[in-house]
Parts: sequence; C-alpha cells; structure tokens
Amino acid sequence: MELQQLRYVLAVAETNSFTRAAQRCLVVQSALSHQIARLERELGARLFERTSRQVRLTPAGAAFLPAARQCVDAAERAAAEVAAAVGEVRGRLAVGLIPTVAAVDIPARLREFRRRYPYVRVGLRVGASGELVEQVRQGLLDVAFLGLPATARPRGVEAHELARDRLVAVVAPDHPLADEPAVDLHRLAAETFVDFPAGSAGRAQTDQAFSAAGLARDVAFEVTAAADLMARLVAEGLGVAMLPSAYVPQLTGVTTIEVVDAPARVEYLVWNGLGRTPAVNAFLAVLGVATGPGPQRPGPERPGPGGLPSGA
Repeated sequence: MELQQLRYVLAVAETNSFTRAAQRCLVVQSALSHQIARLERELGARLFERTSRQVRLTPAGAAFLPAARQCVDAAERAAAEVAAAVGEVRGRLAVGLIPTVAAVDIPARLREFRRRYPYVRVGLRVGASGELVEQVRQGLLDVAFLGLPATARPRGVEAHELARDRLVAVVAPDHPLADEPAVDLHRLAAETFVDFPAGSAGRAQTDQAFSAAGLARDVAFEVTAAADLMARLVAEGLGVAMLPSAYVPQLTGVTTIEVVDAPARVEYLVWNGLGRTPAVNAFLAVLGVATGPGPQRPGPERPGPGGLPSGA
C-alpha cells in the first residue's frame, strides 16, 4: 500500500469521477485507475462501484476512506513539521466560508497570507454554516468563517467572534417598499420571500425573528449558499430578502431598507483546537486572532501588516 494510492482514492471519492480525480492529481486517468485497481487487489475488496454514469464508494470503500484520509493527513503534517523546523511554512490550508462574509476581506487576507507564506496551498469551500462547522470538526476544513443567529454559538470547535450585525430588507428598485426609510417585520410578513434553505443557520436568523413576533411568512424561493443569486431573484421582483447590512453594499440592482426590529447575527471564525498545523497558526496570525499555545508553531513570518479590517 502506497501513499500515492491513498491520495488517488481520496481524489476519486471527493470528485466522484476518475477523470476529474486524475486531473486533480496531475496524472493520466489510466495510471490512476491502474493504481487503484492494484490497491483493491491488495485489499481483496473493491473500493468503488463504476458505471457509465457515476462512481460511488462501496461499503468497503466507505470503511477504508477515514483511515486513508488520516494517513495522508499525517504524511502532509509530517512534511509541514519538517519545513517549519527549518523556518518555512508549507502544506495546505482548507478554508470554508459562507457567501455573506462581511467582517473580513477574504481576498485581501489571502493575498497577505500568500505573500508571507507562498508555499502553502489554499483550498476554498463555500457552504452553509452548519455544514462548515461539521467539516471543521471532522478535519476536512482547517478554518471556517460562519454567520449564526445571536442565540447560537459554534459547538465542538474553537471559535473567535469577528463581528455583530443586523439584517436589512432587500427589495427590487421598483418595489412599493423601495422608497420607505424603514419597515418592520409585521409589514414584511405580507411579502413573498427569497431565503436560504429551511434548517440552515442563514434561514434560522429570519425564521426565529418572525416566529418570536408571532408572524408567518411565505418563502417561495430557497437558495443554497448563493446570496448573489438571491439578490438577482429579488431584482427580478420574485420576492424580498433579508441579508446582513454589512454585506449588501456588495450587491447591485437592489434597494436596501432598514428593519427596525431586525434580527441580529454574529460572524465567527472557527478552527479545530486539536493539532493545529503551522499553516493554520500562520493564517490565524495573519487574521490577528490570538489563540492559546498549540502543538504547532507558524515559523518566522515575512514582515507585513496583519490583523482584521477596521470595524471587524
């Protein structure tokens, strides 16, 4: 059993495709397929079911995957530790984020991180807060940026509060409410809504507010992790939405209205407190997030400004 074979298995499992896995691993598909078939013969079990339309894990493959991921992660961690010991930060950094992050200028922080630590490979994954927290707990993500109702707090992870904000109403420019300086939840309850899926943290903020006010509303369109698409639906007059006030200036083609009894939300940065890698420690340092002593060290930094944006 070779480490590269494990990497191939992980790539196929994550992409559900031998073709895409080969592209990710920068090898020809035949070589990747040969190595996985060789590993399956060694294990005495098939790891994937292959059809003309899809590739999926077998029960044996699902059982094999967690240990394979641990082996690959351990090997990458070992290489990163050696690099850190000689003054370099290497490895990978997996970052999760909700689409409405406003407390941190993510591209600017990543630009600074890249300038200081050019040998770290960065992966970005956009998703819902609940999914991102779970992926941090499982070690699939190193850090994540979340947005939660003021009544909730991340569980099972280390968390740093970035900012607090209130939601505002977002309507089409020709909507009857567009000229109003402010509205309340009772007035908005008569509107058709575009919102995040039921059960998500983004949806919970508005659901809880309307429920606490004893109001029901009609959510006709549910959009998964795509606030810009929500804004486009609103601009077409398909409904109204409620989004964080610090985020909506990024949107075009819509009008923002203050909501006097609007719900609040809190943005968090979270990470797994166990075995932080040098890359994670380095990223937290670039963000200006103070953490307790960890088992890893970020290594020497190149000079440069860090910290969170003003007002975060």
